[in-house]
Amino acid sequence: MSLSKFESMLKTNDVYFFDATEFEEIIQHYLNIGKHALAKKAIQLGLAQHPHSITLKLLKIEVFIFDDDFESAVALIKEIEAVEPNNDELFFQKAVILSKYKKHEEAIEVLKKSLDYVEDPVDVWAMIGMEYLYMDDYDNARLNFAKCIDVDYEDYSSLYNIVYCFEMQEDFEQSISFLEKYLNKNPYSEVAWHQLGKQYFEIQDYENAIRAFDYAVIIDETFIGGYLEKAKSLEQVGRFEEAIENYLVTLELDDPTAYAYVRIGECYEKLGAPGTAIEYYKKAVYEDPLLDKAWLLLTDLYYDAENYHKAIYYINKALQIDDTNIMYWRKYADINIKLNFFEETVKAYQMCIDLGDIDIDVYIALADVLIFQGEFKDALKILIKAKNIYKEFAELEYRLFGLFMIAEKEQYAYMHLKNALSIDYDGFSIINELFPTLLEKASVQKIVAQYS
Repeated sequence: MSLSKFESMLKTNDVYFFDATEFEEIIQHYLNIGKHALAKKAIQLGLAQHPHSITLKLLKIEVFIFDDDFESAVALIKEIEAVEPNNDELFFQKAVILSKYKKHEEAIEVLKKSLDYVEDPVDVWAMIGMEYLYMDDYDNARLNFAKCIDVDYEDYSSLYNIVYCFEMQEDFEQSISFLEKYLNKNPYSEVAWHQLGKQYFEIQDYENAIRAFDYAVIIDETFIGGYLEKAKSLEQVGRFEEAIENYLVTLELDDPTAYAYVRIGECYEKLGAPGTAIEYYKKAVYEDPLLDKAWLLLTDLYYDAENYHKAIYYINKALQIDDTNIMYWRKYADINIKLNFFEETVKAYQMCIDLGDIDIDVYIALADVLIFQGEFKDALKILIKAKNIYKEFAELEYRLFGLFMIAEKEQYAYMHLKNALSIDYDGFSIINELFPTLLEKASVQKIVAQYS
């Protein structure tokens, strides 16, 4: 009633009277739904009618803080302090401002002082815990969140934060111990069983993880997170059919997700059913066309089936989403080689190098394609670049020998041939593969014989 009356007043420009409590409810409503402009209007009108209302002034401070107008917030805090120095809400707002300025220790001191005045200390302990979290002081953060749980065993926000502290310290054993003690007192908490399963998963104790997730979904048969984590654990122990069953449950409980479809597809791949895997990967990209991982999985399956035309189609989809992914460009190069599309192969390997991939295999593969195309000068430039990074690699030296011979720079060629033979004599089969006519030269045979 008050809200509709207020909105009617705004439309007609009439001025209606509301008591302070009504204004408070109106302002809280607008803040809760994110309509801050209307909340500000209500605060302005409220204070015009009730200029001494501490509650409305406190809401005004809240809006100042939201707008990062800390100077105005501090000024209004001082004004209220002169009237109500021990107002617990003032302590909270002062702590929030100090926290925004990254003065976490000062914020904690303010919050500790407030404990002498607040009726319910739980919110204060939670705020202190968060301040310690901001400072990466996980021990003190955990102690304060634990106080919250001692008062309310279903304070799951504090429970999550305690587990988070253990995780940040990579102390999974202590996390497990804490959760087991918690479950001794609150055995029907699906949230705690779920968190316990995740801790067991982290230490690769998958059987205990599965047991914990089982309890979570027994307590709450609609707990999607429990089924998902259980399915992931089942995958780890090779129970792929059961994993699929659990992923399928999540699809029944909520709208289908690309993530679940991908995991089901991967399970079918491991079961040796690539056709079914493809079906699920296609469902995944239908749900989320920007999920490049699914496009890559489709690429790999068609590549393995030697269906390179479909493979190139799907890798192009992945590259449209992320054209800075070196792995995708490598796969693109591999497929183009199979299709004898050498210009595209050169482009792909060059992209890998431009993106920072300095793996010697990339340089060699690019050089070999250029040699095959008769682009000897470009191949030589690539190999010289590689030589600046890799000093003692026979694969480079044999190729440099061949290219310098083609360029009629025999002095350089023989130097690289000797380097190659001294590094790996058996590698001279590279010459036979790439430059077979050079082995017929007596000068080359003589040098090879010296190293045999």
